[in-house]
Amino acid sequence: MKNSFAPGAYRKEAMLDHIYRVYEKLAVPDNIACKRGCSPCCTCNVTLTGLEAVRIAGYILTEGKTELIDAVKAASGRKRFQPGFTTNQMADFFMRGEDIPEEEIDPAWGVCPLLENDECMVYPVRPFGCRCMISAVNCRETGYADMTEFTAAVNMVFLQYIEHVDAGGYFGNLTDMLLYLLENGNLENCCEGIQGNRPENLIVSQPLHFLMVPPEFREKIRPILQALEHPL
Repeated sequence: MKNSFAPGAYRKEAMLDHIYRVYEKLAVPDNIACKRGCSPCCTCNVTLTGLEAVRIAGYILTEGKTELIDAVKAASGRKRFQPGFTTNQMADFFMRGEDIPEEEIDPAWGVCPLLENDECMVYPVRPFGCRCMISAVNCRETGYADMTEFTAAVNMVFLQYIEHVDAGGYFGNLTDMLLYLLENGNLENCCEGIQGNRPENLIVSQPLHFLMVPPEFREKIRPILQALEHPL
């Protein structure tokens, strides 16, 4: 689907909040088993935009959760998923009829460094990649998540929108993002719209050119797209 969305009238942070609200109101199924303290999907492979990472880093500092900085640093030597392309780049591959490159990712590499006793220590500001990992069954009991194809398609659209809002910003693994932001004044600079030299393990968020919505879901998803483009 072609995209007509442009964030112009919104500040990035306000648009991110709007996207989260639309997701919670219109996209989350009623029958999910997920809740705070449910952690089987909380691995070290979470990816996010710089916009979301700035919010998490700010929360860590303002809430005095400095022990999380040490946890992130301790996780820096562990293997983790470091994406070579973004969600919107994936959509561009698809639009051009090109094969999407395969990337190695394994949940066995370990848990998220922001997890303590199955509890997310930044839950109020967790990124969308965590918010959208929803299941109709308890993954801890079944060993797998139960997500409909429609929900997976909706999640992809929201990931594309969030990246679009932060186009030009950095994108990467949660650990790498926080390591970058929590040193050398990078957090303060990013809050002022200034980005330093990009680390090799981070890539750049891209604008949205094409929505990856399967034809069979286009009518069903239309009200969600309309809500994304207008305040609730």
